[in-house]
Amino acid sequence: MYKHTKNITTSGPDLSVAKRAIIMLHGRGAAPRDIISLKRYLDLEDVAILAPEATNNSWYPYSFMAPVDQNQPALDSALEIVDSLVQEVQKSGMGSEQIFFAGFSQGACLTLEYTARHARRYGGVVALTGGLIGQTLDTNLYSGDFGRTPIFISTGDPDPHVPVSRVQESIAILERLNAQVISEIYPGRPHTISAEEIELVNKVILGSRE
Repeated sequence: MYKHTKNITTSGPDLSVAKRAIIMLHGRGAAPRDIISLKRYLDLEDVAILAPEATNNSWYPYSFMAPVDQNQPALDSALEIVDSLVQEVQKSGMGSEQIFFAGFSQGACLTLEYTARHARRYGGVVALTGGLIGQTLDTNLYSGDFGRTPIFISTGDPDPHVPVSRVQESIAILERLNAQVISEIYPGRPHTISAEEIELVNKVILGSRE
């Protein structure tokens, strides 16, 4: 089993001058440059992008629906990396409401897991094909108040990795934490990111200013 080394790829304006920041988490087998490439399509013009790199290109070794213990210590290490980035952004002078998150697949699962364990008012959360982590979900792990943070969560039906049932379970927990959840289930869509999702994320997450 492994832990992660903090290795961050950045893009966009520096934290010192950016109006917002986004932590982007790549999927299994991918790399930071893959998730950062979405900036060509997402409304991230004034946003500092921070994308950590997973050891072995994987945030945790097994399925996100495996028992949590099987994915340790990699999972806790990944959550610590994300938390260190949140602290780094806040030290630059931004509040949590200026911090956004986005992830695809395994990165989407990690995005939801971190934010649900540290619920507060964020700028927005984007989970492109993901759900909360564990064979069964331990609601004792999730606390705080999202303060109506907009959260987008999606999957295909069926999806080879992220079943609709887990998305629905995750939505219930996020809503109990006072998130404003926007969800989409795409019949027959392969395990990928669609143009429709990108358009929706730009409109309801990145375009939301308060």
